[in-house]
Amino acid sequence: MELPIDHFRLLGVGPTTDAQSVLRTLQQRLDRAPDQGFTDETLQSREELLRASADLLSDADRRLVYETDLTAISSGRGATIAALDVPSSNEVGGLLLLLEAGQPLECFELASRALQPPQAPALGSSREADLTLLAGLSCLAAAADQHQRRRYESSAQTLRQGLQLLQRMGQLPTLRHQINQKLEGLTPFRVLDLLSRNLTAVSERAEGLALLEQLVQRRGGLEGNNDPSLSGEEFQAFFKQIRAFLTVQEQVDLFSSWADDSRDAGSPRAGSRAADFLATTALTASGFGQRKPERIAAAKARLQASGTEGTQPLLACLHLLLGEVDQAHQTFAEGASGELKQWAAKQSADPLAQLCAYCTDWLSRDVLPGYRDLEADADLEAYFADRDVQAYVEGQEPLSAPPTANPQPSVFGAASDFLSGFTNPFASDPAQGPSGSQPADLPASALTAANPDEQLEEGDLDDPQEPWLDAWLPQWHWPENLRWPTLPAIQLPSKRQLGFGGAGVVVAALIATALVRSRSHGPKPQPPQPPVALQPVPATKPVPKAAPAAPLNAPEPSDAQIQALLEAWLNAKAALLAGKTSTIPLAAMARPSQIERLEATVAADQNRGETEAITTKIQSFAVDERSPGRIAATVGLDYSETRLDRSGSAIGPATSLQLRNRYVFARDNGTWRLVSFRRAAG
Repeated sequence: MELPIDHFRLLGVGPTTDAQSVLRTLQQRLDRAPDQGFTDETLQSREELLRASADLLSDADRRLVYETDLTAISSGRGATIAALDVPSSNEVGGLLLLLEAGQPLECFELASRALQPPQAPALGSSREADLTLLAGLSCLAAAADQHQRRRYESSAQTLRQGLQLLQRMGQLPTLRHQINQKLEGLTPFRVLDLLSRNLTAVSERAEGLALLEQLVQRRGGLEGNNDPSLSGEEFQAFFKQIRAFLTVQEQVDLFSSWADDSRDAGSPRAGSRAADFLATTALTASGFGQRKPERIAAAKARLQASGTEGTQPLLACLHLLLGEVDQAHQTFAEGASGELKQWAAKQSADPLAQLCAYCTDWLSRDVLPGYRDLEADADLEAYFADRDVQAYVEGQEPLSAPPTANPQPSVFGAASDFLSGFTNPFASDPAQGPSGSQPADLPASALTAANPDEQLEEGDLDDPQEPWLDAWLPQWHWPENLRWPTLPAIQLPSKRQLGFGGAGVVVAALIATALVRSRSHGPKPQPPQPPVALQPVPATKPVPKAAPAAPLNAPEPSDAQIQALLEAWLNAKAALLAGKTSTIPLAAMARPSQIERLEATVAADQNRGETEAITTKIQSFAVDERSPGRIAATVGLDYSETRLDRSGSAIGPATSLQLRNRYVFARDNGTWRLVSFRRAAG
């Protein structure tokens, strides 16, 4: 047998170690023989091999010849490596030394091969017992080494092979149990590994979803604690990460399945009310972000069917998003708490504006963050302006307008605990309001503001968690005995200062009021009118080629200038994701929220040792909204992406897409910057 090791590593000394140190090391190795249960025959062969290496390395002439040979091998071409030719009588001792030298994977492969016919030893022999023990020990060591290097799938494959080998040999039940426990404990890491891959890696992601199903089922549901390999604290840390790698549709399917199973009395996941609520939230996010009101209707039906007390504020938001304004007002009034009444009263005197303020905050804080493929702003104006939403609302039964004379404050109460035994996820600090931001009185000047984006600045990135989920998953710290890998994370939107003063309230109120009036006072509903005059531009209008890039300070920039600003931002993103630098400061092109999201993606790639080669080409550009402080454009893009490892080699296939996005720009202190973007409707 040839062992892939040289005399220096076999004995455990360096090339510069002198003869006296070689002999001392030999004695130490002989005095510290392994005690895992190997036979005397294997330990004797180990000693013979150690002495042979020490004899060679302590003889100056023989050592010089050997070092010359090693130098020739290392300087040669090809995959030639130094190896030792060990007689068959000493091969088990040689494999033991290979394991001691820190080469467990090679030891496992050679031991497994030695146990296969026609090399298999006689049944019941000491050689068979020692080879089986070596295979088990080296399997565990190799899997641990791969785990440390974050090669989770390789680690799991090694453990499965070792378990199958020991089961076939019918030996070492204790070692088999250890391997099985390690394999089960590796499941959450494998899930993170598989689901963090590109969406084009369909088979790997499907395997990750299947493993996630098994993990949750083994625990007895999201609230269960039947898995000894993963404590409740560790599962909370894992679950907080895993949501960001799931698409919105994957979350809808998974959580709906777990919630529906919980209604089956014989289900091992009975009582998974958290899954029911998560399914409701995912349906709402999908419906709002993708402009599919029927999904919001499904979320409303699920929330109503759950029978959970204290969810009236959320149910009122769903009524509002479906155009059911009367029901929304009534539900808010029934579920209002004193604290939220005080908070809502500071937002506006109009109950409808209060409703819109709370709905906007709920969407931006609790609903829209946390999905891999969904980037949407909590913009009620854009939502109700969508043709699909208008068509859905027009198809509902006519609604009467809410009373306007002496309106009572219509606000929402804090929802009660939706998970038995946990603290209230919707309770609010009376001094802070539902989003934790200090309430602010409406300034008189804000009522005349033309651009809502100028009143609702991004900022206060002080709590990027999902507050409602924190009630079920309390504040946690990384467990000392479990080091989760640093994987790409979805950047959550920053929290807005929700005085909701200024044009934000006016816009929301106008949207909802126009919606109500169109259903109650006219035979043919009209789409809600925007708060500022829009200047639609034909998509076929030619765009001049020459235009400055950034910073863009023109009070009334042309379409070409806006397109040049967008191209500069896309080029800067591509440069940073490729590991380069931008020639234009990011702050001159985009608001902090967009820059923070980009920097988080770059940092995540660096932690993984990867870069992204991205090419983006604008095929069409049409400005469809324009005001003194806000410009929105619908853009057609050819997009291609290839992920690269440290050596520059491609990781998986390239992604090529044709995108149609809507980009929003705002004027901040005289400079135009990118505010947000999302997938365009249609």
